[in-house]
Amino acid sequence: MFPERFSDLPAYAFPRLRALLDADEPGGPVVHMTIGEPRHAFPDWVGEVLAAHVGEFARYPVNEGTPKLLGAIHDWLGRRYGVDIDPARRIMALNGTREGLYNAAMALCPERKNGQRPVILTPNPFYQVYAVAALSVGAEPVFVPATEATGHLPDYAALPEEQLDRVALAYICSPANPQGAVADRAYWERLIGLAERHDFQILADECYSEIFRGKAPTGALEVARDMGADPERVVVFHSLSKRSNLPGLRSGFVAGGPETIARMRQLRAYAGAPLPLPLQRVAEKVWADEVHVEENRRLYAEKYEIADRVFEGIEGAGAPEAGFFLWLPVDDGETAARQLWRETGVRVLPGAYLSRDTAAGNPGAGYIRVAMVAPRDEMRDGLERLRACLYG
Repeated sequence: MFPERFSDLPAYAFPRLRALLDADEPGGPVVHMTIGEPRHAFPDWVGEVLAAHVGEFARYPVNEGTPKLLGAIHDWLGRRYGVDIDPARRIMALNGTREGLYNAAMALCPERKNGQRPVILTPNPFYQVYAVAALSVGAEPVFVPATEATGHLPDYAALPEEQLDRVALAYICSPANPQGAVADRAYWERLIGLAERHDFQILADECYSEIFRGKAPTGALEVARDMGADPERVVVFHSLSKRSNLPGLRSGFVAGGPETIARMRQLRAYAGAPLPLPLQRVAEKVWADEVHVEENRRLYAEKYEIADRVFEGIEGAGAPEAGFFLWLPVDDGETAARQLWRETGVRVLPGAYLSRDTAAGNPGAGYIRVAMVAPRDEMRDGLERLRACLYG
């Protein structure tokens, strides 16, 4: 009486982690470095905006986002990426980007591609919603290694031509979760060119785009525009969770071609949950402000420097190019996480919990993911304990 399509899903990462660690007592003061929940301050005026509009909880929210919110997102895309797209036709507010990343597959994946079961490409390791979205629409999920050998980004062009001809959607995360790798302009050009040749859509998860060191990551929309690609070819997703330290606001957006957004809005009208109006009012102002984003980036820059110092001399370790996760090499992620918990009280996530087994093995098995979200001194303490325990 229950569907089989989700029967092979492994337990989600955090229940698996609890099963792995919670039978043992921590070996020291607990430092949580597992979940990517930002702990820097969000703008202090958020509460004032929310209070000013609290009465709008009595109203049904605007399905696609208020005109002012869509306008603020449009203006941010212009400032950040130099793109100018019609907010009324090419942007939709999201109740968290996970909703959008899931519903994009529901709204956009065809039942057949060139007469065959469609394929949805996913980097491996990956944000787990990509895989369940593929299963939900009856597509074949294909997990493509994103390893050190490929620059920690998937090499979709290396897939067989006959498989590429079946691809309907390709997920890509840049900056990558968990590795922090960034797709440069050349990477985007290759991927967009591949999508044009094989007629598939790119679902670009750019939720970590505002946390970086050095040069700001290139965006998929700007490259697609410069290439003159089909406006429907690239669909991008952004969030206030990481940019503005507001994961509980559940505010993000999707931007793409007019037909793409029309289909996602139509699905939302029947089955979605739009963002409550008072939260949309907060998002209107947050997208318009960059001062708090620059301060947030400064705090992460300090953390990058700490991680670089702590892991100096450890090959493959150190802070990422962008994002706030360390992707640290170990012999076995589960063994390392258990040892670290038992001996130090530092709690990290085995990389295999973010990956899938393939014929070539599990590309996350030899890693742990460490979130640099704790306050600076707490984070430094956790990293120093981690190095002493796992690297000597």
